[in-house]
Amino acid sequence: MSQPISKIPITVIVGPTAVGKTAFSIAFAKLIQAEIVSADSRYFYRGMNIGTAKPSVEEMQGIPHHLIDVAEPDQTWSLALFQQKAHAAILDIHQRGKNVLVVGGTGQYIRAVLEGWSPPELTPDLPMRKALEAWAEAIGPEDLHRKLSCIDPAAAAKIDYQNVRRTIRAFEVIFKSGELFSAQRKQVDSPYQPLVIGLTRPRAELYERIDRRIDQMFENGFVNEVRGLLDRGFSPELPSMSAIGYREVSAYLRQEISLEEAVLQIRRGTRNYVRRQANWFKGSDPQIHWYDLSDQGREAKSCRFSLKPGDSK
Repeated sequence: MSQPISKIPITVIVGPTAVGKTAFSIAFAKLIQAEIVSADSRYFYRGMNIGTAKPSVEEMQGIPHHLIDVAEPDQTWSLALFQQKAHAAILDIHQRGKNVLVVGGTGQYIRAVLEGWSPPELTPDLPMRKALEAWAEAIGPEDLHRKLSCIDPAAAAKIDYQNVRRTIRAFEVIFKSGELFSAQRKQVDSPYQPLVIGLTRPRAELYERIDRRIDQMFENGFVNEVRGLLDRGFSPELPSMSAIGYREVSAYLRQEISLEEAVLQIRRGTRNYVRRQANWFKGSDPQIHWYDLSDQGREAKSCRFSLKPGDSK
């Protein structure tokens, strides 16, 4: 009789944007002698720092971080590529005798690791994607999602209609492979034994932190960061530039909208993103151990380490 394969223990920290994952995870990594594997799709790209609230070298406080600044903005990191690189990083950290922290707010990437997804490794078809984007703009996100429901209801049920990029990707995979998108997301037994920690705050407090973060982004030179990316030839239509803020500031720089309108759109988009994140990380999920980081949160007060007051990451 064969012996069961031992699984690698990992700790996973999840939660919405601006809840405090950066400060919490770095303090926790120090406590348990861990290295951090980022599961935030916005952190992959070099030169996109301010608008993504990417932790600086100073903020990392000497804790090794993996899968940050691993690609140029015009390089596409698919879910399949992320999984490959994340698995390699986790195995490397474990084999060196260190603990593993997987940290992020990109629910799809977190679930792929936790649940052993095996996504299709199709390369992006940019001409097809542009045609699908034009179609989406013409008919709107709800109609686009409704058409996906007709073709692949199982896939549509797992995609928020507001996530136009994901809906387009589903169509792209279906049209390119000739198979349903839902049929291609196979699952294998996960090689990990996870402890999942969810961070939360009252929604009103979270929105206040988001507003402070956005104000700080512009004070820190976000407009110049976007201008620099455009000057280097990176199109605002790139998938990497779909991160909230970059296309809005690009529109401001092209004098299509005012700076005030750009800020308003970024605030609105970030709030919508928080609501989408809640669909991935539900309070009722028995796998997630939730900790309230607000001043009123009993769990936060009982932690053996402290967070910097006012830290918005």
